[in-house]
Amino acid sequence: MLLVEARRAATGGRMNHNVRVLVAEAIGTFVLVLGGPGTAVLATGGFFESGSVGVLGVALAFGLSLLAMAYAIGNISGCHINPAVTVGLWIMKKIEAAVVPFYVVGQLVGAAVGGLVIWLIASGAPGDFSADQSNFAVNGWDDLSPGGFSFGAMVIVEIVLTAVLVFVVLSTTHRRFSPAAGGLAVGLTLTLIHLVSIPVDNTSVNPARSFGMAIFAGSDALEQLWAFFVFPLLGAALGALAWGAIDDSRVETEVLGPTKLVDVQDAMEAMEADTRP
Repeated sequence: MLLVEARRAATGGRMNHNVRVLVAEAIGTFVLVLGGPGTAVLATGGFFESGSVGVLGVALAFGLSLLAMAYAIGNISGCHINPAVTVGLWIMKKIEAAVVPFYVVGQLVGAAVGGLVIWLIASGAPGDFSADQSNFAVNGWDDLSPGGFSFGAMVIVEIVLTAVLVFVVLSTTHRRFSPAAGGLAVGLTLTLIHLVSIPVDNTSVNPARSFGMAIFAGSDALEQLWAFFVFPLLGAALGALAWGAIDDSRVETEVLGPTKLVDVQDAMEAMEADTRP
């Protein structure tokens, strides 16, 4: 009887954790969409031409949104707020497969709510606002690309830059990486990614971000949405493979085994402490 109760308690604890992950990811992705695409819609040429923040402002808005959420919800869910990041961490066995749907559902819901709030705010501006592919910060190529870039250019951007993002995220999970610096590293990386690729396809590297805007803009933005699921996820796999190729903690675990590795790490830390002045 006690064993049955213990199992029930453990199951209930896991479910409670998964629900907290879902809610945290929904809130985090909501803030990312509100901060990033929200800045692109409300603080650039469409409504604020004389004081537009430009590409640099939008890139910083994405990076700062991610940075803020990393410190707000990082201790709850790890602050993925991006299905591609979740998949990359799952590939590297940093999270269990059973929790992946909770991450992704939370991210998509949060992104949709973020898009809705941006639409409601924009609708309160003078004149008749109608969200469409020209004014709602959607992702795309050809006619939807800010610079008229092709499908092929978009594919390269989304695969390569998502790989870079996931690579950096995975680097923050290394045992020697300072946890306090994780949000800063990933936030600055996302800023850099946007500086490079906003002219190409408005920068996705995040299927949830693309989803949250395309469902309101509709038309070609919705038709092209598939690409911003497929190619960022391929990029996530590439980034995970690249990190796996250089992650020495994985090599150490395979060679020594997890128990022996702990002993070696403890000994190394003790030696470092002895050599400090």
